[in-house]
Amino acid sequence: MSKLDQILVLDPPSDLKFKGPFTDVVTTNLKLKNPSDRRVCFKVKTTAPRRYCVRPNSGVIEAGAAVIISVMLQPFDYDPNEKSKHKFMVQTIFAPSNVSDMDSLWKDAKPDDLMDSKLRCVFELPSENDKVNDVEATKSAPLMNSVKADPTAASVPGGGGGAALDETETKKMMEKCKRLQSEILKLAEENQNLKEEGVRMRKMPRSDHMTSNSTGLVARETSSASLPSLLVVIAAIFIGFFLGKFML
Repeated sequence: MSKLDQILVLDPPSDLKFKGPFTDVVTTNLKLKNPSDRRVCFKVKTTAPRRYCVRPNSGVIEAGAAVIISVMLQPFDYDPNEKSKHKFMVQTIFAPSNVSDMDSLWKDAKPDDLMDSKLRCVFELPSENDKVNDVEATKSAPLMNSVKADPTAASVPGGGGGAALDETETKKMMEKCKRLQSEILKLAEENQNLKEEGVRMRKMPRSDHMTSNSTGLVARETSSASLPSLLVVIAAIFIGFFLGKFML
C-alpha cells in the first residue's frame, strides 16, 4: 500500500523564510488548512529543536478549518557563507471520532496512515532597500504620531479668522502684561529700598524702640519680598490662560 498524500494545504508550501538581522528572535508563520470533511491531527517536528520555538506544535484541525503556526528562530551569529541545513516536517493523520489521548494516537499509528510534508529553512539578510525603508518608517513614525496628537488643524466655526486671535484681544492682553511688569518692577525697587533701610537699622545702636522699628521693617521686607513672586505666578497664569485660549 502506497503512502498517503498530505491532506493539509501548507502556506508556504516548501520554504520557511527567516529575514534577519538575527540578533533577536525572528518569527515566521506557517498556515495549515484542512480542505477535507474530516478532522485531522497534526504535529510539527524540526531537525534543530534547540534553535526554534513552535507554537502550537501539535493539535487537531477541524474539517474546513485552518490554523496558524508561529515558528520562532532564536538569536544566533549568522554566517552568510554557511548554508542552512535546518528542516521542518509537518506530520498528519486523520483523527478518530473518539480521540482523547494524542500521545497514544501517534504512538500506535501505522506508517501507512501517516502523511507528511517537509519544509526547508531559508535565512535572508535585509536588502539595502529594506534598510532604507525601515529607516524612513522609523523617522516618519514620530511625525505621524505628532500629527495625530495635534488637534489644532481642526476647523473653527465662524470662518474668516480661523484659529487666529482677535487683534483687540491681543492688545488687551499685552497692555495687562505691561501693567503687571510695571507693578513688579515698582515692588522690586521698593523691596530693595526696604532691604537697604533694614541693613542701616541693624548697624545702629540697639534700643527697645529701635528693635521694635527694626522688627517692623523686617516684617515689611519679608511681606513685600513675597509680592513679586506672587505677581509673577499670577502673570504666568494669566498669560497661560490667554495663550491656551489662542491654541484652542
